[in-house]
Amino acid sequence: MEAELLAGRERELVRRAQTRDSAAFAELYDLHYRRVYTYIYYRVSNQELAEDLAADVFVRGWQAIGSFDYRGVPLAAWLLRISRNRVIDHFRRSGSRETVELEEHQPDTVTDPVSEVENHLLQEDLARLLKYLTADQRDVIILKFFEGMSNVEVSQILGKPEGAIKSLQHRGLAALRRHWNKGGKE
Repeated sequence: MEAELLAGRERELVRRAQTRDSAAFAELYDLHYRRVYTYIYYRVSNQELAEDLAADVFVRGWQAIGSFDYRGVPLAAWLLRISRNRVIDHFRRSGSRETVELEEHQPDTVTDPVSEVENHLLQEDLARLLKYLTADQRDVIILKFFEGMSNVEVSQILGKPEGAIKSLQHRGLAALRRHWNKGGKE
């Protein structure tokens, strides 16, 4: 019931934003910024760049909100598709390859020092291992396990069949496991 109310509220905000109501779009921004930022952060591994790209995603979203339609694709999926394209554009324009080194700034902070150190080490290990995956495998792993999305949602964002998402997840997890067992070495 709560999800239905939230979906109805989001639809109303989208409708208002499509009439260029900036307050409505600001509410949509508040609802979805964290998810967009986190996805981008795990792709670019740089807090400032992730913030810049996330801001650009919402600028592009504001510019294109008039063309958004709920044809089976929720707004979050639409925004994450824009995010994915923006990250790809960034790497293409910069001429650099994707890196997965994490800076000392993490998207979420933990107040317990022991948990914070353990979390940091685990994220470093995972980030180091993500470089062994293809870009599509990395996207699936981030969206499924960091964002908690379903196969259907990931399929909508990546524009791939659900079976391909399952296959990418399986191959990606197998590659992570293989490299974890090797200590992260080729």
